[in-house]
Amino acid sequence: MKCSEFLHELTNYLDGVLDEKTKVELENHLSWCHNCYVVCDTTKKTIEIYRDSQLYELPEDLRGRLRSAIMAKCQQQKKRGPQSV
Repeated sequence: MKCSEFLHELTNYLDGVLDEKTKVELENHLSWCHNCYVVCDTTKKTIEIYRDSQLYELPEDLRGRLRSAIMAKCQQQKKRGPQSV
């Protein structure tokens, strides 16, 4: 298996939806390819961190300042008119 083939199957591997033959080939590739191992491990850890994250309530004063800043920015955009791309 080439690195490009590994990267193509990474999501399926992490989701656990690979057929057994492809899974074995991929794990064999991971056993000797340090770069793909690092990519796989980092991606797996990132998913775990985000999966376990919790939402935190913003303090009321911060919420008010954030809302004011957003509204001010919106008003600024209205005054400028549509932007050409």
